[in-house]
Amino acid sequence: MAELKFTKSELRLQQNKLNQLQKYLPTLQLKKAMLQSEVSETRSEILTLSEEYKILQRSLQSYSKLLSDSQSFDPVKAVKIEKISRRYENIAGVEVPYLEMLSFQEYHYSLFDTPPWVDSAILGLRKTRTANVKIDIAKEKKTALENELRDVSIRVNLFEKILIPRALRNIKKIKVFLGDQQLAAVSRAKVAKSKIEERKSTARLKILKLLKAAHEN
Repeated sequence: MAELKFTKSELRLQQNKLNQLQKYLPTLQLKKAMLQSEVSETRSEILTLSEEYKILQRSLQSYSKLLSDSQSFDPVKAVKIEKISRRYENIAGVEVPYLEMLSFQEYHYSLFDTPPWVDSAILGLRKTRTANVKIDIAKEKKTALENELRDVSIRVNLFEKILIPRALRNIKKIKVFLGDQQLAAVSRAKVAKSKIEERKSTARLKILKLLKAAHEN
Protein backbone atom coordinates (compact mmCIF):
# COMPACT_ATOMS: atom_id res chain seq x y z
CA MET A 1 0.00 0.00 0.00
CA ALA A 2 1.34 3.43 -1.00
CA GLU A 3 2.43 5.70 1.82
CA LEU A 4 -0.17 8.32 2.70
CA LYS A 5 0.89 11.87 1.89
CA PHE A 6 -0.45 14.71 4.00
CA THR A 7 -1.00 17.16 1.17
CA LYS A 8 -3.96 18.88 -0.47
CA SER A 9 -3.42 16.91 -3.68
CA GLU A 10 -3.48 13.66 -1.68
CA LEU A 11 -6.69 14.83 -0.02
CA ARG A 12 -8.31 15.37 -3.42
CA LEU A 13 -7.06 11.95 -4.55
CA GLN A 14 -8.56 10.22 -1.50
CA GLN A 15 -11.86 12.12 -1.90
CA ASN A 16 -12.08 11.10 -5.57
CA LYS A 17 -11.33 7.50 -4.62
CA LEU A 18 -14.05 7.58 -1.97
CA ASN A 19 -16.56 9.03 -4.45
CA GLN A 20 -15.79 6.27 -6.95
CA LEU A 21 -16.12 3.56 -4.32
CA GLN A 22 -19.41 4.95 -2.99
CA LYS A 23 -20.72 5.33 -6.55
CA TYR A 24 -19.85 1.75 -7.57
CA LEU A 25 -20.89 0.01 -4.33
CA PRO A 26 -24.69 0.20 -4.98
CA THR A 27 -24.14 -1.51 -8.34
CA LEU A 28 -22.27 -4.33 -6.63
CA GLN A 29 -24.93 -4.60 -3.91
CA LEU A 30 -27.67 -4.79 -6.55
CA LYS A 31 -25.77 -7.48 -8.44
CA LYS A 32 -25.30 -9.43 -5.20
CA ALA A 33 -29.03 -9.26 -4.48
CA MET A 34 -29.88 -10.40 -8.02
CA LEU A 35 -27.47 -13.32 -7.78
CA GLN A 36 -28.84 -14.35 -4.38
CA SER A 37 -32.35 -14.38 -5.86
CA GLU A 38 -31.23 -16.40 -8.90
CA VAL A 39 -29.35 -18.91 -6.73
CA SER A 40 -32.44 -19.36 -4.56
CA GLU A 41 -34.66 -19.87 -7.63
CA THR A 42 -32.21 -22.35 -9.14
CA ARG A 43 -32.11 -24.36 -5.92
CA SER A 44 -35.91 -24.51 -5.97
CA GLU A 45 -35.76 -25.53 -9.63
CA ILE A 46 -33.39 -28.40 -8.78
CA LEU A 47 -35.70 -29.57 -6.00
CA THR A 48 -38.69 -29.53 -8.39
CA LEU A 49 -36.76 -31.40 -11.09
CA SER A 50 -35.55 -33.93 -8.52
CA GLU A 51 -39.13 -34.60 -7.40
CA GLU A 52 -40.20 -35.05 -11.02
CA TYR A 53 -37.28 -37.43 -11.54
CA LYS A 54 -38.33 -39.50 -8.51
CA ILE A 55 -41.91 -39.68 -9.80
CA LEU A 56 -40.69 -40.89 -13.20
CA GLN A 57 -38.44 -43.45 -11.53
CA ARG A 58 -41.35 -44.77 -9.49
CA SER A 59 -43.48 -45.02 -12.61
CA LEU A 60 -40.81 -47.27 -14.14
CA GLN A 61 -40.91 -49.70 -11.26
CA SER A 62 -43.79 -51.53 -12.92
CA TYR A 63 -41.43 -52.32 -15.79
CA SER A 64 -38.43 -53.35 -13.68
CA LYS A 65 -39.31 -57.05 -13.56
CA LEU A 66 -40.19 -57.09 -17.26
CA LEU A 67 -36.95 -55.28 -18.18
CA SER A 68 -34.82 -57.70 -16.21
CA ASP A 69 -36.54 -60.73 -17.79
CA SER A 70 -36.51 -59.47 -21.35
CA GLN A 71 -33.72 -60.83 -23.54
CA SER A 72 -34.61 -58.82 -26.66
CA PHE A 73 -34.69 -55.36 -25.09
CA ASP A 74 -31.58 -53.42 -24.02
CA PRO A 75 -32.58 -50.43 -21.81
CA VAL A 76 -29.06 -48.96 -21.90
CA LYS A 77 -29.07 -48.69 -25.68
CA ALA A 78 -32.64 -47.42 -25.64
CA VAL A 79 -31.66 -44.29 -23.66
CA LYS A 80 -28.27 -43.65 -25.27
CA ILE A 81 -28.04 -39.90 -25.91
CA GLU A 82 -27.01 -38.75 -29.37
CA LYS A 83 -26.77 -35.00 -28.74
CA ILE A 84 -27.32 -32.43 -25.99
CA SER A 85 -27.63 -28.79 -27.02
CA ARG A 86 -27.35 -25.99 -24.49
CA ARG A 87 -28.18 -22.34 -24.83
CA TYR A 88 -26.62 -19.71 -22.60
CA GLU A 89 -28.19 -16.61 -21.11
CA ASN A 90 -26.51 -13.75 -19.30
CA ILE A 91 -27.82 -13.35 -15.75
CA ALA A 92 -26.21 -10.57 -13.70
CA GLY A 93 -23.06 -10.87 -15.79
CA VAL A 94 -22.91 -14.68 -15.68
CA GLU A 95 -23.37 -16.99 -18.66
CA VAL A 96 -25.64 -19.77 -17.39
CA PRO A 97 -26.71 -22.90 -19.31
CA TYR A 98 -30.21 -24.08 -20.23
CA LEU A 99 -31.23 -27.25 -22.03
CA GLU A 100 -32.04 -26.40 -25.63
CA MET A 101 -32.49 -29.84 -27.12
CA LEU A 102 -31.80 -33.47 -26.28
CA SER A 103 -31.93 -36.28 -28.82
CA PHE A 104 -31.51 -40.01 -28.39
CA GLN A 105 -29.85 -42.42 -30.74
CA GLU A 106 -32.25 -44.47 -32.77
CA TYR A 107 -33.03 -47.75 -31.13
CA HIS A 108 -34.16 -50.46 -33.49
CA TYR A 109 -36.01 -53.48 -32.30
CA SER A 110 -38.31 -56.05 -33.82
CA LEU A 111 -41.96 -55.43 -33.27
CA PHE A 112 -42.57 -59.15 -33.50
CA ASP A 113 -39.84 -60.24 -31.07
CA THR A 114 -40.55 -57.67 -28.34
CA PRO A 115 -43.57 -57.43 -26.06
CA PRO A 116 -46.13 -54.59 -26.50
CA TRP A 117 -45.03 -52.76 -23.31
CA VAL A 118 -41.60 -51.88 -24.82
CA ASP A 119 -42.77 -48.63 -26.43
CA SER A 120 -44.11 -47.33 -23.12
CA ALA A 121 -40.95 -48.47 -21.33
CA ILE A 122 -38.71 -46.66 -23.81
CA LEU A 123 -40.77 -43.48 -23.48
CA GLY A 124 -40.62 -43.67 -19.68
CA LEU A 125 -36.88 -44.38 -19.66
CA ARG A 126 -36.15 -41.49 -21.99
CA LYS A 127 -38.30 -39.10 -19.93
CA THR A 128 -36.36 -40.15 -16.84
CA ARG A 129 -33.03 -39.72 -18.63
CA THR A 130 -34.10 -36.28 -19.85
CA ALA A 131 -35.11 -35.27 -16.33
CA ASN A 132 -31.68 -36.36 -15.08
CA VAL A 133 -29.96 -34.24 -17.74
CA LYS A 134 -32.10 -31.24 -16.76
CA ILE A 135 -30.98 -31.67 -13.15
CA ASP A 136 -27.31 -31.82 -14.19
CA ILE A 137 -27.63 -28.63 -16.27
CA ALA A 138 -29.52 -26.86 -13.46
CA LYS A 139 -26.68 -27.82 -11.11
CA GLU A 140 -24.16 -26.34 -13.59
CA LYS A 141 -26.24 -23.16 -13.60
CA LYS A 142 -26.30 -23.08 -9.79
CA THR A 143 -22.53 -23.59 -9.58
CA ALA A 144 -21.88 -20.73 -12.04
CA LEU A 145 -24.22 -18.40 -10.13
CA GLU A 146 -22.80 -19.38 -6.72
CA ASN A 147 -19.22 -18.80 -7.92
CA GLU A 148 -20.14 -15.33 -9.18
CA LEU A 149 -22.09 -14.62 -5.99
CA ARG A 150 -19.05 -15.55 -3.90
CA ASP A 151 -16.79 -13.23 -5.93
CA VAL A 152 -19.28 -10.34 -5.78
CA SER A 153 -19.81 -10.85 -2.03
CA ILE A 154 -16.05 -10.65 -1.49
CA ARG A 155 -15.93 -7.38 -3.43
CA VAL A 156 -18.91 -5.93 -1.53
CA ASN A 157 -17.25 -6.81 1.79
CA LEU A 158 -13.98 -5.32 0.53
CA PHE A 159 -15.73 -2.06 -0.35
CA GLU A 160 -17.87 -1.88 2.80
CA LYS A 161 -15.36 -3.07 5.42
CA ILE A 162 -11.93 -2.08 4.04
CA LEU A 163 -11.69 0.31 1.09
CA ILE A 164 -14.40 2.86 2.03
CA PRO A 165 -13.50 2.97 5.77
CA ARG A 166 -9.82 3.28 4.83
CA ALA A 167 -10.52 6.20 2.48
CA LEU A 168 -12.62 7.90 5.17
CA ARG A 169 -9.82 7.44 7.73
CA ASN A 170 -7.22 8.78 5.31
CA ILE A 171 -9.35 11.83 4.52
CA LYS A 172 -9.85 12.49 8.24
CA LYS A 173 -6.11 12.15 8.95
CA ILE A 174 -5.16 14.50 6.12
CA LYS A 175 -7.79 17.06 7.13
CA VAL A 176 -6.61 16.99 10.76
CA PHE A 177 -2.99 17.37 9.66
CA LEU A 178 -3.77 20.21 7.23
CA GLY A 179 -5.95 21.86 9.88
CA ASP A 180 -3.12 21.66 12.41
CA GLN A 181 -0.75 23.07 9.82
CA GLN A 182 -3.12 25.93 9.13
CA LEU A 183 -3.50 26.68 12.84
CA ALA A 184 0.25 26.57 13.25
CA ALA A 185 0.68 28.91 10.29
CA VAL A 186 -1.88 31.34 11.75
CA SER A 187 -0.12 31.19 15.12
CA ARG A 188 3.24 31.85 13.49
CA ALA A 189 1.73 34.75 11.56
CA LYS A 190 0.31 36.23 14.75
CA VAL A 191 3.65 35.86 16.53
CA ALA A 192 5.47 37.42 13.58
CA LYS A 193 2.95 40.27 13.44
CA SER A 194 3.29 40.81 17.20
CA LYS A 195 7.07 40.99 16.90
CA ILE A 196 6.81 43.42 14.02
CA GLU A 197 4.43 45.63 16.04
CA GLU A 198 6.77 45.36 19.01
CA ARG A 199 9.75 46.45 16.92
CA LYS A 200 7.74 49.30 15.46
CA SER A 201 6.71 50.41 18.95
CA THR A 202 10.30 50.18 20.18
CA ALA A 203 11.49 52.21 17.19
CA ARG A 204 8.86 54.88 17.82
CA LEU A 205 9.90 55.14 21.49
CA LYS A 206 13.53 55.56 20.49
CA ILE A 207 12.59 58.28 18.02
CA LEU A 208 10.52 60.06 20.64
CA LYS A 209 13.40 59.90 23.14
CA LEU A 210 15.81 61.29 20.58
CA LEU A 211 13.41 64.11 19.70
CA LYS A 212 12.90 64.91 23.41
CA ALA A 213 16.64 64.95 24.05
CA ALA A 214 17.24 67.21 21.08
CA HIS A 215 14.52 69.61 22.25
CA GLU A 216 15.95 69.81 25.76
CA ASN A 217 19.37 70.64 24.34
